[in-house]
Amino acid sequence: MNDTGSYTLEDMGPGAEVAVRICMAVQPGERVLILGDEDSSLISQALADAASPIADSVETHTLESLGHRPITEIPDRLRKSLERFQPHVSFYTASSRPGELKFRMAYMPAVMQANPDGARHGHMINITPPLMMQGMRVDYQRIYDVTMRVHRLASSAEEIRVTNPKGTDFTATLNPSFNWIPCHGLYHEPGKWGNLPEGETFTSPGNANGVLVVDELGDYFSERYGILETPVSFEVEEGLVKSVQSEDRSLEKDVQSYIFGAENADRVGEFAIGTNIALTGLVGNLLQDEKFPGVHVAFGDPYGKQTGADWKSDHHVDVIPTRCTIEVDGRRIMSDGRFIPEILEE
Repeated sequence: MNDTGSYTLEDMGPGAEVAVRICMAVQPGERVLILGDEDSSLISQALADAASPIADSVETHTLESLGHRPITEIPDRLRKSLERFQPHVSFYTASSRPGELKFRMAYMPAVMQANPDGARHGHMINITPPLMMQGMRVDYQRIYDVTMRVHRLASSAEEIRVTNPKGTDFTATLNPSFNWIPCHGLYHEPGKWGNLPEGETFTSPGNANGVLVVDELGDYFSERYGILETPVSFEVEEGLVKSVQSEDRSLEKDVQSYIFGAENADRVGEFAIGTNIALTGLVGNLLQDEKFPGVHVAFGDPYGKQTGADWKSDHHVDVIPTRCTIEVDGRRIMSDGRFIPEILEE
């Protein structure tokens, strides 16, 4: 849960201003919708305060006011609000709950299509006050520049290999018909969205093989475990998870239940490179940590509407190995978690 007790609206203000004015570029006359939960009320209020002087109207909802959690379908009350309000910009600030991924995957297109001209969406799942004071206070023009450089390299690649000192040796074979999506933090056009804080480029690989030894997990695991005390190892063969292992047997069982608990949940759905060079380390929250320079992989849904992959899953869990070395078609672009200087300067 988000600990807001020691933080104030004033603390949240600068990050909220960046989100509203820079990342989403809210304009005069636009309508802004914020959907959060009770835990994120301070952040939702900060976003509303930042948007109110600019926008024509700001509307805020909490998931708890719409029904009992976990919420798995879009409540009728929320659907009617979208039809009535027709937002130009939306923010999602709620924490994750087991079983709610299905709702979030339905809600995002619904809110973005609620406006006939298309809406822009800032997805801030599991956002916390520290993230508002860290990842949301960075120079997003700089993040944009770095992301687009890495995106150009990755999107023309045939194969990307990632290794690390803990035993990761994983190769993604890219499908040229799938899209690489640059997530740079500047979403100024209708129909655009991103996970704020931002900084990555991702695709769905055509195939994948090898071992991933990871220190952080996504979905509700991020809030439950934070940075893992005991790494989890995934063996992947021909794009499918063959085994999940950890010295922490309770964690191992928990992850196995997720990975093998839904159709295609054991399938490599996403391969991404983090590009937020302003971040100085992992904080135990996947929303920000997946943007830290390095690689993350997700098992489950491939975000097919964006990537072009023709399959789907009700599950999607990101996994993060640390201290990555990345080779793009044999060319090293990162060594031990740091981008090669030439990459940043190209």
